[in-house]
Parts: sequence; structure tokens; C-alpha cells
Amino acid sequence: MPQLSNILIDGVVYGMVLFIISVGLSVTMGLMRFINLSHGAFAMAGGYVAALLIREQGFSFAAGVVLAMLFSMALAAVLEMFVFRHLYKKSELQQVLFTIGFTFACIATANFLAGAYIQTLPLPEWMQGSMALGQRTLPKQRVVVVFAGLFVVLLLWLLVARTRFGIWLRASVDNAGMSSSLGINIRLVQCATFAIGAGLAALGGVLGAELMPLEPYYPLKYLVLMLVVVAVGGLGSISGTLCAALFLGIIDTASRYLASDFGNLFFYAAMILLLAVRPHGILRR
Repeated sequence: MPQLSNILIDGVVYGMVLFIISVGLSVTMGLMRFINLSHGAFAMAGGYVAALLIREQGFSFAAGVVLAMLFSMALAAVLEMFVFRHLYKKSELQQVLFTIGFTFACIATANFLAGAYIQTLPLPEWMQGSMALGQRTLPKQRVVVVFAGLFVVLLLWLLVARTRFGIWLRASVDNAGMSSSLGINIRLVQCATFAIGAGLAALGGVLGAELMPLEPYYPLKYLVLMLVVVAVGGLGSISGTLCAALFLGIIDTASRYLASDFGNLFFYAAMILLLAVRPHGILRR
């Protein structure tokens, strides 16, 4: 029983990190119809900026996280306006080639500016130590990650399903010409959506630094994990991405506890089985 509870707890925490990082990619690919394989670069950028501000400049953890998210959002908005917007009507192959090339450029830039070292993020006092939950004690940092993931789920659901911006976004994707004729600023919607996805990636990069260390090859090293979560959950499905991330996180954690010699075999086997049964995603209609 103790081992089972450890697997569930660690799996849920790992799944929440995967969700926070991947949900922005799910929105970009599913709602904007843009294959952005450089999504992990924004997670890395946010993590590096947070590490610099907190460790070197003496900013508080909360302030460093917020500023890192704002930096990633601003960077994404600028790149969307001047670079990525020209790829929306290109073929999928062109999108893939450009964004993967951009990822390698980001890796080289991070290596040049910060060196080939893992970036450490010092935790504030309120995130250190453990807290009691029933008969178990859990690290406070992991509890924060879980609650942050739940908050992101609620926030995105409200944004997409209950706000005017969400209506504009879905309308712009379904019929851009008609949406524009009704007065919707298509370019503003696209830019804002891209920036929000990058901000969420930055949040995941910071909160998940313990499980997914920040280093120059971060955006390439974890790219496949993000794509698997998005594919299994269903493009554009927030709830599907959450379910896929939690399920795959628990499967991967269980395999590390019980069959570590097999590596990621069970993770990818679960992906194959789920996509065979639900090729469009577990919760995608």
C-alpha cells in the first residue's frame, strides 16, 4: 500500500507538470491548426529567466515565476507577429521543418548564454519541507504543483468556454473569413492565444524543474513527451490533455518503480494502445 500511494502521488505530480507544459501546445495545434514543435523552447526560456531572477537577482519565487511567464508571453507575441504568423497557411511539413529548426537555434542560444549546465531554482521557505495529508506526508513543492495544475484547468476552461475571447477563438478557427466580417480581430486572437500557450509552457518549465531539469537540450529532450500527451488527449481538448497527462504520468511512474529496467517501454505502449482505440484522442469528439 505505501508503494502504491507513492506511485499515485508521484504519478499525479508528474502528470500535472506534463499537463501544464503540454496544454499550450494542444491549444496551438488543435485550435489554431499550427504545428509548433518549438513549444518547449518557451518552457525553457521561462525556466531560465526564473532561475536568473530568483537565484542571481534576489527576486522572490512568486515574482520570478510571474516575470518569467510575462517574458515568455512577450517573446512569443513578438515572434508570432513577425515570424510564425507567416507559417499559418504553409503546409504541415514547412511548419514542422521551420519550428524544429527554430528549436535547435534556441538550444544553441541557451548553450552560448548560460553554458551546458542544469539551471537550479531555489525554492522559497513556504515550498520547502513536507506537510501532512491524512496519514501521509508530502513535499510541499509537489502539493503546489498539483494545485497549480488544477488552477490552470479551471482558468483555461473558463477562458475557452465561458468568455467572449473563447468564442472569438473558436469562431476564428472554424471560419476566419466570416469571423473577420463580423468584426473579430483575427490577428489579435491568434497572437494572444500563442502568447498564452507560451506563458503556460513557462509556468510548467518552472514548476517542473525538479522532475524535468532545465538545460539547453530541454525543448528537444521533452518534445516527444509533449506530443504524446497532446495526441493521446486530443488536439485542442483541455480535459483530454489533463486526462492523458495524468494517466501517462502514472503509467510512467509505475514502470519506474516496478520495472525500471524497461525504461519508457510501458509509457509508449500505453500511447499505442490508447491511439489504436481512440485515434483522435481519448476525449476528442
